Amino acid sequence: MNCTHFTVFLRLSILFLGLSFGGRINMRLWHKDLIPVLPDKQLLGQWRECCAIASNIANKGTLNHILVNKIMNYPLDHFYNYGVIVYCEMDLRGFKCDFQKFDHWFTYPIETKTIDKGCIFAGWHNDRYLTQCYHNLQEKFDCGGIDAADWNIIDWFYWTRYRPM
Repeated sequence: MNCTHFTVFLRLSILFLGLSFGGRINMRLWHKDLIPVLPDKQLLGQWRECCAIASNIANKGTLNHILVNKIMNYPLDHFYNYGVIVYCEMDLRGFKCDFQKFDHWFTYPIETKTIDKGCIFAGWHNDRYLTQCYHNLQEKFDCGGIDAADWNIIDWFYWTRYRPM
């Protein structure tokens, strides 16, 4: 079974079981250092994810997904600054997006303190998490979800700039 068939099978299984994930199966915050090299599709998805997470925190006070629950272990200024990094990368690439879709969920000034990028999600966005995200992106490339040109940028970044042990 190739990746396309598996995705169709998984979505049909979810539909059959009556579960809804809003068209998305995985939630993830890509490692903050990968944001500049993410393909456009993943970057746009990350912006949507940030807006959805901000909405959930504001409306429910918490999150309920294993891959993003760790956000709640940090002051909200970490998440806010992460969202700013995603937004700035989108702006740099010429995407037109409304920052207010993310920003309006936050209470000023307490939750929006600017922090150093290196400190954002310290302990979580570490070398191990970067490697996990790299392999997740590699799987997307292997299944045809990321083209060779975009993959080569990610791969170059990981092996020449990051140099994992």
